[in-house]
Amino acid sequence: MTQISQQALETAVGQYLDPYLEQNLYALNAVKTLIAGEDGQVTLTVELPYASEGIAGALKEIVRNALEDVPGVTAATVKVSQRIRAHQAQGNLQSIAGVKNIIAVASGKGGVGKSTTAVNLALALSQEGARVGVLDADIYGPSVGMMLGIPEGQKPDTKEGKYFIPVPAHGIQAMSMAFLVNDKTPMVWRGPMVSGAVQQLLTQTLWDDLDYLVVDMPPGTGDIQLTLAQKVPVTGAVIVTTPQDIALLDCKKGIEMFRKVEIPVLGVVENMSVHICSNCGHEEHLFGEGGGARVADDYDTTLLGQLPLHMTIREQTDGGTPSVVAEPDSEVARRYRDIARRVGATLSQRARNLSSPIPSISMSDD
Repeated sequence: MTQISQQALETAVGQYLDPYLEQNLYALNAVKTLIAGEDGQVTLTVELPYASEGIAGALKEIVRNALEDVPGVTAATVKVSQRIRAHQAQGNLQSIAGVKNIIAVASGKGGVGKSTTAVNLALALSQEGARVGVLDADIYGPSVGMMLGIPEGQKPDTKEGKYFIPVPAHGIQAMSMAFLVNDKTPMVWRGPMVSGAVQQLLTQTLWDDLDYLVVDMPPGTGDIQLTLAQKVPVTGAVIVTTPQDIALLDCKKGIEMFRKVEIPVLGVVENMSVHICSNCGHEEHLFGEGGGARVADDYDTTLLGQLPLHMTIREQTDGGTPSVVAEPDSEVARRYRDIARRVGATLSQRARNLSSPIPSISMSDD
């Protein structure tokens, strides 16, 4: 039997480049074992550092074919898993108990689809194999509960009278001020009260071993947003915009705000990039074209993805079953999952957070 060259095996494995990080599996430290048996059977074990179930099948196929072309190999088995680690937040703030990474989804202005993006991003990360939660930090206009189909009036369970148990929905964990008040209660609060409320929701919720917590930030770049960005241990931020000039101006302000507090901007999501006629399929750029790409280029960040202006996105989200779960095989869901993988891959390159997390604490206004 032909002796199998270990170097040839490693060369075959090294030909595969991760589509999001553009590095081979050895550069990513993703190869855990590569074993050749005496019968010509080769087994490769790969562990990717981000939520990536959507590419696991292609990775297995490509690398298995490369290994089976090596002289002496009779068959190859490729096993792919993922391990998501905790990465550093701004100013080396400690992470929250039960949460490895916090992703802030923000916009410089309202009406650009920020909450829709946050919810679909969270669900897409979950479908990619991660444990995910979503925190609705938009105190004045909480909508995440409705978007996830959580019945109005449902309250979170509590533990010891001071800790909240997040509400499950579509496989993710959710927490929102809307779960604690009814939709007719106006939140007539000043900035410090809003910031304190969000911190209480964050630290008094018993998150259950999350890889990612997606935080739907309030729209804008004022005092509330700046305070939250300084005090919440954020691993990275995603900026949502539309292609129109006025939205792009506010998008730039959002990027500048996060840079001021040393939170890395993972990229830009461009909503309503093109209108697709539901009758004839004609595409038209109602709000301009290429704006998200220009902003990403100007600020040396990434255009994470573009979402069309399509009636089904609104209908599905308003109905409590966002696109990612309503039509998981649709083009829109595919785009959200692609964005989720890009976000996770970019986060995986941040320095590790090796400090002990902040335990859940009880806070009050007293």
